[in-house]
Amino acid sequence: MIDYQTFCQIRLLADEKHLTAVQIAAELKLNIKTVEKWLDKTTYQPRRSRKRPSKLDPFKGQIVAMLERHPYTAQQVLQELKRQGYAGGYSILKAFVREIRPVRKPAYLSLQFAPGECAQVDWGSFGSVPVGSTRRRLSFFVMVLCSSRMMYVHFTLSQSMEQFLWAHRQAWEFFGGVTAKVMVDNLKTAVLHHPLGGSAQFHPRYLDFAAHYGFKPVACGVRKANEKGRVESGVKFVKQNFLAGLDVPSFEALPPAALLWLNQTANVRLHGETHRKPRAMFEEEKPHLGKLPVAPYDCAVLQHAPASSQSRVVFETNRYSVPHLYASQRLTLKIWPERLCIYHHEKLIATHPRSYDRRKDVFDPDHEKELVAQRLKAREQTLLLAFLAFSPQAELYVRKLQEKRLNAPHHIQKIVALSEIYGADQVARAIEDAIAFEAYGCEYIANILEQRQRVPATPSALHLTRRQDLLDLEVPPADLTPYQTKHDP
Repeated sequence: MIDYQTFCQIRLLADEKHLTAVQIAAELKLNIKTVEKWLDKTTYQPRRSRKRPSKLDPFKGQIVAMLERHPYTAQQVLQELKRQGYAGGYSILKAFVREIRPVRKPAYLSLQFAPGECAQVDWGSFGSVPVGSTRRRLSFFVMVLCSSRMMYVHFTLSQSMEQFLWAHRQAWEFFGGVTAKVMVDNLKTAVLHHPLGGSAQFHPRYLDFAAHYGFKPVACGVRKANEKGRVESGVKFVKQNFLAGLDVPSFEALPPAALLWLNQTANVRLHGETHRKPRAMFEEEKPHLGKLPVAPYDCAVLQHAPASSQSRVVFETNRYSVPHLYASQRLTLKIWPERLCIYHHEKLIATHPRSYDRRKDVFDPDHEKELVAQRLKAREQTLLLAFLAFSPQAELYVRKLQEKRLNAPHHIQKIVALSEIYGADQVARAIEDAIAFEAYGCEYIANILEQRQRVPATPSALHLTRRQDLLDLEVPPADLTPYQTKHDP
């Protein structure tokens, strides 16, 4: 079946240009049989299909009246009609309700922004990435300048306050200036409470950050994410154009790859709405941005945490070491996206790189050196007291040992250990003998003790041989057979 306009074209090509059916079919891209059929007709008479009666026909007037009174659903209308004897199906009823009451999509205003007036920010997430021995959810922060559509994206492993503020700070440094307003969704790091129809209550930390950089935060209406449609489109563009199909070997590979993508793709593409490149429009917007503050904002977040008896502070399942003097003390954590600082009152006692792995022990060997030295000194003191208890001469032996040998505590430890084998009395006697011999060292004491443990052999009776006895000895003649040869007579 063709429409009236196509029929007129067929008649025009046949009557005025005198084309054949094959030529008309090629010109209008129609089937040859269709063209031949309509060339035989002088007027356009479309075939009229007979409409079959429907079980819904007797109830159509009632349905229209119901929908005029109230916007009933198709299911509610079906329930009412069944009580009145309707025996038809739900699909035909639903199609008729949709026909007489078409679905109306909400209409939105197209917001216009002056250069430097506003930026929109939002979070996005996309699967997970490997971090050490675990995997973490991949999040990314997007800021879009409303006038030029210039975009910045910052990847993180969490959406906490310090990450939120740090991403803002990095975005302002990327743009080289600040807009007058920033439009945010009702996320908890920015908005504490936003009653329906009322004013938003912003997070005090976010207000402090905004005051430092000189912008005014603006919250979208409740359940009205369309008000920040520019950044919503930006989040979608990051997912579809940058992340989709991207093989991410590790989180560390994302930031440089994202910066390259911003400079070579996102900010130099022909924008679908403005039909201009964001980079070119940004050059016009940049003079209208506010200046960056002289000192950047301190984005760290403070949190209190107790130190364990093993001199460890637990944060996000990981354990961080502190000097042993602060074991079991209440400490303060200053949390940055890339590092963790630990304070005792106002004193900085430890700094660690922040770990995004799980259940790891992050420690500084210097924190344990002093404790190990104290334990070693205490052990040496205990051994010295045990050594001095052996004999009144032990103190003199220690002084001489310190003068003669380089590692006196080592010798004292070995001599005390010998008392477990030979007994304290034997060691005391060996010390006195060693002083007499001026032999200072654990090897001398061990030799003295070993010599005393040996049992001396009992001597046998002495037998003296006289010279006369030697004359009585009988010596057998020598056997010369081995010296004889076959040549002998």
